[in-house]
Formats: sequence, C-alpha cells, structure tokens
Amino acid sequence: MRFLLFLILLAAPFTGVHAQRSASAIKALLQKQTDSWNEGNLDSFMSTYWQSDSLIFIGKRGPTYGWQATLDNYKRSYPDTTAMGKLHFDILEMKSVASDTWFVVGKWHLARSIGDLEGHFSLLIRKTKGQWKIIADHSS
Repeated sequence: MRFLLFLILLAAPFTGVHAQRSASAIKALLQKQTDSWNEGNLDSFMSTYWQSDSLIFIGKRGPTYGWQATLDNYKRSYPDTTAMGKLHFDILEMKSVASDTWFVVGKWHLARSIGDLEGHFSLLIRKTKGQWKIIADHSS
C-alpha cells in the first residue's frame, strides 16, 4: 500500500507538467487561429481543425459535418478581409477531459468596419498524430 501511494505521489508532478504543456499547446493553437484569421488566411485558420469528414461545426444554421464543408461555409460567410474583420478570443475555461482531449469555452469578437460580431464558443480539441486539432466546434 505504501509503495502504491509512493508511486502516485511520484507521478503527480509529471501529470501537472503534462497538463501545463497541453494547455500551452492549445493556447498556441488558438493564437494560430487568431493570427491566421487576422491575416485573412482561411486555409491556415482551418489547419487547426481535424481534416476529417467526422469534424463537426455547429453554428447558427445547425451542424456542418466535415472539414471541407466547414471551410466552404467560412469562405461563403467571410469572402474577404472586410467581412472577416479582426478576431479576438477570450478563453473562459479550459478542462482536460482525457490525456489527449480538452474542452475549451470562450468568447469571440470580430471588430469590423461593417459592424462588429461576437458570441461564444465551445471546442473539443484532441491530440491526434502528435498534433492538437479541433474536432468539434460550437460557435454562436
């Protein structure tokens, strides 16, 4: 019993370090999204999403399935940098739900000359093939 307790106590600091590294990587992913959006580069913005037909994006018009369909919707809704504006995220909550999966809640704001937009989002982000990718996005 003491040996088991010793192992748990020994592993605890490494678990914390792993969680901190994961949180930092996810914040970097969201920063890449912000930077790509603000450069008007939707292809780079979409590189943070899981390139799969199983990606799900839920917006005001309901769910969209698949990476390509999500990119197509973005391109239709934001055809140029005027429509895109400048993106800012506020992360409200980040929770690890498994060693390779995080749940993120935040607020988004688009500053635009044609009128600002804002709302909230929830993301499910998973590490696949060594990279963190958004696998589900609910933005409203």
